[in-house]
Amino acid sequence: MEIGLGKNGRRAYELEEIGIVPARRTRDPEEVSITWQIDAYRFDTPLMGSPMDSIASPETVIAMGRLGAVGVLDLEGLWTRYESPEPLLEGIRELDDEAATRRLQQIYAEPIKEELIGRRIEEIRRSGVITAARLSPQHTAQYHKAVIDAGVDLFVIRGTTVSAEHVSGRAEPLNLKQFIYDLDVPVVVGGCATYTAALHLMRTGAAGVLVGFGGGSGHTTRSVLGVSVPMASAIGDVAAARRDYLDESGGRYVHVIADGGMTRSGDIAKALACGSDAVMIGSPLARAAEAPGGGHHWGSEAHHGELPRGERLQVGTIGSLESILHGPSLTSDGSMNLTGALRRTMATAGYSDLKEFQRVEVVVDPHR
Repeated sequence: MEIGLGKNGRRAYELEEIGIVPARRTRDPEEVSITWQIDAYRFDTPLMGSPMDSIASPETVIAMGRLGAVGVLDLEGLWTRYESPEPLLEGIRELDDEAATRRLQQIYAEPIKEELIGRRIEEIRRSGVITAARLSPQHTAQYHKAVIDAGVDLFVIRGTTVSAEHVSGRAEPLNLKQFIYDLDVPVVVGGCATYTAALHLMRTGAAGVLVGFGGGSGHTTRSVLGVSVPMASAIGDVAAARRDYLDESGGRYVHVIADGGMTRSGDIAKALACGSDAVMIGSPLARAAEAPGGGHHWGSEAHHGELPRGERLQVGTIGSLESILHGPSLTSDGSMNLTGALRRTMATAGYSDLKEFQRVEVVVDPHR
């Protein structure tokens, strides 16, 4: 589309702008499989919890794992900066909106303690669930050895936007390809939002690529940086990169994981319909009674020391983690029983597993 005589832009779509088209065949929801496997690890659901302190403590990560999802602990959060962060979490919940950003910056200025990284990972490992943890690209080289030594199963390198070729005149950038090659665990890396960026990340050897900029409902990257790519189109572009890389590599499949902007069960179904293999969600889980944020939600961008690009949001509490993931639902707005809703969507469209469901027809909804 022509934006002006000197600039063109492609029309892109958000998840709320598309709809899933039912097929001629339907199924019973009980006969639909929503299992997901990445590398050697198999999960009952295609749901990952975002590595945010408002939803992911060692206890809630363990609880998510026992409920068939993947909880991811943020190794740059409060749990690796403080021995007992519970009083600080309580204080964050009581802040008014005006004071929240400044106080978050003060709290997160405390240095990361390497010994706490190992201790938190070990705590999760002892429970028997698959252990996943996150570092930013800026801290991966410094702390990855502590993460691997502690026995993490799935390593997530997550930032607002991550490239396979970061150029810096100040410091030696992280060589993702060499780094992933040297590791003995599957690595999920992102975010990215374009075909080209995703293809380069896939060529590093990553097991999965995160699509999006990670913040979703609490993110202000669009207003602060002007950076934004609508999620439905971003997923479709990265799914195309996955297909082409599958041919290029001779059969190596890289998982596409939608990250951010999914607040309801319908959003999750649409993300999978656009081509993602799994989704990473934050605000739906922040509404669980067990969530450390106590009805508030924020990500790592909200406490950046120089340029915050997120907000602490009040999302409320609606029920237990189990009821949000598996029901029963007490609401009709798609905020509870996320897996039950996904099963019903797939059954209505006539598909029996997630891989088949990626082929479902979608339409652009002009009323959105």
